[in-house]
Amino acid sequence: MSPMVVTILVLGFYLIFFHFYAKGVLAKRVFGLSDRQPTPAHTLRDDVDYLPSNKFVLFGHHFASIAGLAPMLGPAIAVIWGWVPALCWVVFGTLLVGAVHDFSALVLSVRHQGQSVGTIARDMISSRARVLFLLIIFFLVALAMGVFVLVISGLFAAPDGAHIPATAHPEAVFPTYSLMLIAMVIGYLVHKRNLPLWPMIGVGFVAMLGCTWWGLGMPITGVSASSWSWSLLIYAYIASVLPVWLLLQPRDFLNSLLLYLALFAMLIGFFVLDPQWSAPAINPHPVGAPPMLPFLFIVIACGAVSGFHGLVASGTTAKQIDKESDIPLIGYGGMIGESLLALLAVLATTAGAFTNRAQWEAFYGSWDQAVGLHQKLGIFIQGNANFIHQLGVPYDFAAAFISVVVVGFAMTSVDTGARLLRFNLEEMGAILGVKLLENRYVATLLAIISIGFFAFFKVNGKPAGLFLWTLFGTTNQILAGLTLLTVTIWLYRNKKPYLYTMLPMLLVLGATISGMVMGIIKAIHHDQMAVAITGGVVFALAAWVLVEAVLVVRDLKRVSTPPEHGGG
Repeated sequence: MSPMVVTILVLGFYLIFFHFYAKGVLAKRVFGLSDRQPTPAHTLRDDVDYLPSNKFVLFGHHFASIAGLAPMLGPAIAVIWGWVPALCWVVFGTLLVGAVHDFSALVLSVRHQGQSVGTIARDMISSRARVLFLLIIFFLVALAMGVFVLVISGLFAAPDGAHIPATAHPEAVFPTYSLMLIAMVIGYLVHKRNLPLWPMIGVGFVAMLGCTWWGLGMPITGVSASSWSWSLLIYAYIASVLPVWLLLQPRDFLNSLLLYLALFAMLIGFFVLDPQWSAPAINPHPVGAPPMLPFLFIVIACGAVSGFHGLVASGTTAKQIDKESDIPLIGYGGMIGESLLALLAVLATTAGAFTNRAQWEAFYGSWDQAVGLHQKLGIFIQGNANFIHQLGVPYDFAAAFISVVVVGFAMTSVDTGARLLRFNLEEMGAILGVKLLENRYVATLLAIISIGFFAFFKVNGKPAGLFLWTLFGTTNQILAGLTLLTVTIWLYRNKKPYLYTMLPMLLVLGATISGMVMGIIKAIHHDQMAVAITGGVVFALAAWVLVEAVLVVRDLKRVSTPPEHGGG
C-alpha cells in the first residue's frame, strides 16, 4: 500500500473518530458534558491564569503547548522498527488512548475547579497520592524542559558563521524572538485597547511570515549554545509570571497558525511528490535496538500518548475553557493534531528524506547511529522541507520555515512547562505550609533553576537532561497511565462507564512499567547507576500510587456491596 493511500485512510479515521467517538461516546455517554455547568474560567476568573477564552484561540494555545519536540523526535526514531508499527501506534494509539487521556484529563480538571491532576488524585485516591503525583510531575517536566532548552540552543548555535553545522539553523533565531514581541503587542491591543482579535491575529501572522523570510537572509551567528540556553531560561521565567493574555495565549495561537500552515504545506507537498516507502514495512531486530515491544510505545511517547498533555490540560487549559462543549475540540481534537504531526514525522523519515532503501539503511543502520536528538530533528526538517519544496518553495526557505516551526513549538513547551512547574511548586508550598513557595515569582525562579539543572549540570560528561533522557518516555507514559487511573476511579465513583479509560490505562501502565524495569536492568549492566537509581525512584513512586489506588477501589467495592443476611 502506497504512502498516499495510507495517509488518505488515516485522515478518514481522524474525522470518523472525532465525530462519533469524541463528540458522541465520550462527550455524551461517558462524561455527560453540559454547557449548563459554569466552568472555573468563569467562577474563578482572575485574568492571570483563569480566563474564559475563544475556543479556537484556546485550541491554538493547547495545541502549541502539547505539540513540542516529542511528536517529531519519537516517531523519527521509532521508524527504525519499520513504518507499519510506528504508523499504527501513532494513529490508533492516539485515537483510542492518547486523545482519550487528554480529553478525560481536561474534563476532570474542569469539573474540579481547574485543579491539577495531582490535586485531583488526592480527592480520588489519597493525600499521599497527591504528593507522589507532584514528585513524578516535577521530575518529568524539569527533565523534559531542560532537554528542550538544550535542543533549541543546539539548533540556534553557530559560533562560526562561515562554517554553520548541518544541525544548526541560526536563521530561526530572528523570527523566533520576534514572535515574542509581536505576540505581546497583540495581547496588549486586544485586551487593553479592545481592538478586534482576528484582524490583529492576521496582521501578526503576516508579520511573523515576514520575519521568517527576513531571518533567512540574516542568520545570527557567533553566539554559543550555552548563551542561547541562558536566554531561553530568562524568557521562560518572564513568560511564566506574565498574565496568559499578554504573551502565552497570543504567542501560542500565532504558533499554532504557523503549524497549521506548515502541516497543510507538508501534506499538499507530500501528495504532489507521491513518494514511495524507503523504509521496510517491519524491521523487527535493528542492530543494537531494544525489543520492539514494549519500547515502540515508549519511544514514540507524545506522538501517541503523553502524561505531559494531562498536565497542560489540567494546568493551564482547564482554567481557560469557556464552556464544556468546547472540550471535545480542544482535548480530543488537539491530540489528533499532534498525531498528524507525528504522522508527518513518520512519512518524512520513511518516504521524504530518502529516495531508496540504501539511503535509509545508511542512516537507520543501527540504534546508536540514529538515536541522536539533533540527527532526528535534522531528518524531520529535511524530509518535510522536501515535501514543501514540491510546491515551488525554495528548499532553503522551506528548511528555515520548518526549523522555525520546530523551535517555536519547543519554546512553547518550555514556557508552558515553566508555568506548570510553578503550579507544582505552589501546590507543594500549600501542602508543606511554606508560604514563600506559594509566591508565583519565587516558585517560578525555583522552576527555572530546576530546568537549568537538567540543561547545564553534567553527569559522566553529558548534561544531566541528555544523560537521563532515556527515562523521559517511561516516566511520561507512567504519568499518563496514572492520570487515566485517576479518571477511571472518578468514573467508577460516579457510576459512569469506566472501561473507556480503564483499558487504555492497563495497556499504558503494562507497557511502560515493563519497559522501565528492563531499562533499569540495562542501566545497571552498563554501570549507569544515576539512570538506574533515578528510574528506580520513579518506579517506586508509581508503584506506591498503584497500591493506594487498589486499596481505594477495594474499599469502594466494600461500600457498594450490600451485606449478606443470614437466614432466620
